[in-house]
Amino acid sequence: MIVRTTAEITDTERDITSEDGNWRSKRIILGGDKVGFSFHETTIKAGSVNEFHYANHVEAVWLVEGTGKLIDLDNDKVYELGPGSMYLLNGHERHRVEPDTEMRMLCVFNPPVTGREVHDENGVYPLIEVPA
Repeated sequence: MIVRTTAEITDTERDITSEDGNWRSKRIILGGDKVGFSFHETTIKAGSVNEFHYANHVEAVWLVEGTGKLIDLDNDKVYELGPGSMYLLNGHERHRVEPDTEMRMLCVFNPPVTGREVHDENGVYPLIEVPA
């Protein structure tokens, strides 16, 4: 059994802030936990513009707090997001998140991230194998 709080991982190696300071991700469960997925609490600043493309991962996102837009860059669609919204990037869609207010979301990645990934110039996380 694993029991963790966001308070205990705050300001540790599991607490990541983007280089531009637009988002912060607290990686609660990582690949090294050996459960087949990773689980994160991510906060994105109001008024920021954030492009992502998870070419190697499927991501599910549940918006807990805040409002904004999700733009599907592959299919030219815009979705309004608010508390209780969920989106699933099961087609590895390139997307942009534009928060009107600060957004707090819970995210699941499959395969799990290890915590060492950094978005490349296209917003992609590399696929890093979890050691056995």
